[in-house]
Amino acid sequence: MAQPAEAVIAGRRIRLASPATATAVAVVILLLAAALVPLLRIAGQDVLSNVSQDAPFLPVAAVGLVVARHQPRNPIGWLLLATAAGALLSADAAPYAWLVYRRGHHLPFGPVALLVGLAFLSLYVALPPVLLLFPDGVLRSPRWRWVLGAYFAVVACLVVSAYAVVVTVLLAHHVRLDASGDIVALNEPSGSTAWLSHVVTLTFPVLIAFWLVFAGRLLLSWRRAGGEQRQQLKWLLAGAAVSLACGTIGVGSGVFDPHAPGAVQAITSAFNEAGFVALAVCIGVAILKYRLYEIDRIISRTLSYAIVTGLLVGVYAGLVLLATRVLTVTSPVAVAVATLAAAALFSPVRRRVQRAVDRRFNRARYDAERTVAVFAARLQDAVGLDGLRADLLGTVHQTLEPAHVSVWIPGAAWRTGPDADGADEAGRMPT
Repeated sequence: MAQPAEAVIAGRRIRLASPATATAVAVVILLLAAALVPLLRIAGQDVLSNVSQDAPFLPVAAVGLVVARHQPRNPIGWLLLATAAGALLSADAAPYAWLVYRRGHHLPFGPVALLVGLAFLSLYVALPPVLLLFPDGVLRSPRWRWVLGAYFAVVACLVVSAYAVVVTVLLAHHVRLDASGDIVALNEPSGSTAWLSHVVTLTFPVLIAFWLVFAGRLLLSWRRAGGEQRQQLKWLLAGAAVSLACGTIGVGSGVFDPHAPGAVQAITSAFNEAGFVALAVCIGVAILKYRLYEIDRIISRTLSYAIVTGLLVGVYAGLVLLATRVLTVTSPVAVAVATLAAAALFSPVRRRVQRAVDRRFNRARYDAERTVAVFAARLQDAVGLDGLRADLLGTVHQTLEPAHVSVWIPGAAWRTGPDADGADEAGRMPT
């Protein structure tokens, strides 16, 4: 009996979206990453700088692989794999095109390398929809399908325009690459490609508006979510916060010191890449629901150490400036005193800041610590064993909420909970 066409198509989709397919895509991505170094060496380009820019896509691919293998029908894993594959494919095509159009080597597939070099546009196609589909890859209502369709239409306009410009310069035999290996007609459109600047001017504000809408969808989900879904959103928001902070540091350092030395620029680039990796990792943890309920502790620890670091850096800089500029103390002595002062302040400042952060972001731990501290204070005046037993069991139930509690001391044991029916009147368990 012949199967319906819909069943055949669904079966093919399931077979394509399989762990084996995800592994094959990951292997291709790994080969693309391995090919980047020899291509850069042959082209005579800076290997360290270029590799450091593309290295973050390997963790992104790893997260996509894990998600796609565990949840093959969740499109988020495949979107992350597509993002990494497009970025690394573009990175490999760039030095090849450099050899053909800047060095003048007569190599085959030069035009193909130019077209493949636009694969970095997968960042616009694949990455933003992750926010809309998070965490299970399902749109919450049919209205969002229209929003996602409109977004893809705008991105398609941008992608088609970029490819049209490359085809135009190829047909005109007027391909020019700038010092960084980018196509001049894309970065500085003029003449027959001047229309591209108008397309970019129109599409980019619309894309930013879509990204804000996607972020707004997350905020709406945050307000309505509860339990496990709320923890998943906390992970995503934590990753977004880290990514935003790292990006702000990177952009800020470039704005305030655009002519910074190479080491500073490398550190700036590392911040940007670390933020991108943190976002991808947090997405993977949230989707796979791995230790979700650690997020409150992670957020409180991250915030507390960030605040403590900022305070101590400020104290250190203030003491050094005070000693060297106001008191005119020699620089080594000032640095030593400032270092000792910052080290002495670390523990008390960290404790105070941690309590304040826990009170706001990790309330359960804060309340539990207060309850235990109160019990410890009462324990100093406790003399009766029965009263101590009741107080201890009440404190444990209040802080940990276990299913049952057992207390063993030499010669006796007390238990509370649903399985405590065998205890005698004094609370001792039968032996």
